[in-house]
Amino acid sequence: MKKFVAGSVILLSMFSSAAFAKETVTLSGSTSVTGVMEVLAETYSKQHDVAIEVQGTGSSAGIKAANNGTSMFGMASREVKDDEKRADITLTTIARDGIAIAVHQNNPVKSLTMEQITAIYKGEINNWAQVGGAKGPIVLVTRDTASGTRGAFESILKLTRKINGMKVSAISQRAQVGNGNGMVKTMVANNKYAIGYISLGSVDASVSALAVNGAMPTTEAIKSGEYPIARPFVLLYNEQKLPVAAKSFIDWVMAPAGQKVIESKGYVSVI
Repeated sequence: MKKFVAGSVILLSMFSSAAFAKETVTLSGSTSVTGVMEVLAETYSKQHDVAIEVQGTGSSAGIKAANNGTSMFGMASREVKDDEKRADITLTTIARDGIAIAVHQNNPVKSLTMEQITAIYKGEINNWAQVGGAKGPIVLVTRDTASGTRGAFESILKLTRKINGMKVSAISQRAQVGNGNGMVKTMVANNKYAIGYISLGSVDASVSALAVNGAMPTTEAIKSGEYPIARPFVLLYNEQKLPVAAKSFIDWVMAPAGQKVIESKGYVSVI
């Protein structure tokens, strides 16, 4: 009898927890999108009875997650190619972001051209004195190959080449690799010879962001097209399979309330 009662209590407890559990919305992908998405999720969750889980796994992983349904939303911080997604997957650009070129705070170089940045990352320019700085070796910092930031950076700066018919990166193999915007920023902040690229929303006083072709990486310059290194923040999802809670969340992100949060974090709204 005791065993039966104990078992009944356990079942009742499990039923009660399930009955009152919050609905959960899942997102995974780009670490660049993750930063602002966590703020969006926190803001929305405070106003609605829903739990939102955000995981930074990289753009390529996010695209795969949307395709195979392991996340309700995949996050990408670059243009998504047609052959990367299934026909039933919807793409929605929730914001635009600038990719800032970051150097050490004490680096006297304040501006570079697109051509100079490309040559630097190819290893053709390897000393700061070649671009108006103090004499010293340029230490390249890049992102891992699954990074959407790297994909966008390579595409915009034409840092790819073909070998045996396959497109590969043209970034110097001597470049150090940082896993995420935070890691790249830390590596640049701690090396007076370093140069890296990070999401505009990740820029802070620990590094110096350079002007590119004379334009500083600001939301105004990105919106006008004056700042040339910019990319979209994209959500991928199967609209037919989204639960109501997930649909409501994406609608809120694209509405003025959500876009205001995006602007408050230093990104460019799409409305």
